[in-house]
Amino acid sequence: MRDAQAELTKKGVAAAGISPDDPAAQKKFDEKYQLRFPLLSDGDRSVAKIYGAWGAKMMYGKKTEGIIRSSFLIDEHGKIIQAWYKISPQDTVPKALATLAG
Repeated sequence: MRDAQAELTKKGVAAAGISPDDPAAQKKFDEKYQLRFPLLSDGDRSVAKIYGAWGAKMMYGKKTEGIIRSSFLIDEHGKIIQAWYKISPQDTVPKALATLAG
């Protein structure tokens, strides 16, 4: 998302990230990777649960609960245009751009 911001901005897209990490951890992450887009804290996981991005998953062969890496393309009215679950970071921007291209 960071590297594609100029292209996304031209298409009217603003990126934001959200995770259950506390704001101090997010700030450290942002400083390390120079994301240059907002990171929001969802400490109680309520947003992740509403969006279906929190739930059962397998980690090292063990069933656990946690964040399901997801990406959402949301219009200016708050309507979800497209949702991708279990998406890799490398696929996030190409899939968003493909959806925007129609």
